[in-house]
Amino acid sequence: MKTIIFDFDGTLANTLPVCDYAFQYVFREFDQRELSSAEIRAMFGPSETGIIRKNLLHLNKDEAIELYYAKYLEQHPQLVEHNHEIQELLLHLKEKGIKLGIVTGKARRSLDISLKALQMEHFFDAIITGDDVTHPKPDPEGVFKALDLLDASPQEAMFIGDSDADIQAGIQANVLTVGVHWLPDYQTLEFAVAPNSSYQTVADFMASLESGVKHES
Repeated sequence: MKTIIFDFDGTLANTLPVCDYAFQYVFREFDQRELSSAEIRAMFGPSETGIIRKNLLHLNKDEAIELYYAKYLEQHPQLVEHNHEIQELLLHLKEKGIKLGIVTGKARRSLDISLKALQMEHFFDAIITGDDVTHPKPDPEGVFKALDLLDASPQEAMFIGDSDADIQAGIQANVLTVGVHWLPDYQTLEFAVAPNSSYQTVADFMASLESGVKHES
């Protein structure tokens, strides 16, 4: 295993609460609509910009997008905590010489806010955001683009995510696909398509890597 590619929201960082907050604020402010977290997450797929352009009824979508990023940045310190286990995992993988990538539906702008706030900018050799693809997950386009940037074959790579879209994208890209529920908030409780393996804790995943076990029974 030479390459590990991660989803971001709900996989590398518990950013779903700040996403929910910023979207709810925008839809309340512009459309006078109160949306639940489930309703917000049902819109996931495109980047935040795409979600607002597609779902907001108000005509002033550019101003709404700017408000989203302002609220995301403003509330990030309060709503997103550093996760020491994730930080240790990334450090461990880098020390092993494994190339690391991100494939996320997030726009580059919000991802950069989170990576900087969580001091993760230096870990990744390739980053594909929602701005970089024509077809978001579950389409495998982003995974293929990351593999190309990382100069890795599917047989050498693993994709880790917390949503059905992640699992489907990984399987369609023919990479070892891992489902995780190791952060407090994640997108999919039960995967519609079974990943090659799944983990509830970072520690169990690290132990599996160390023992060379790539599939769970």
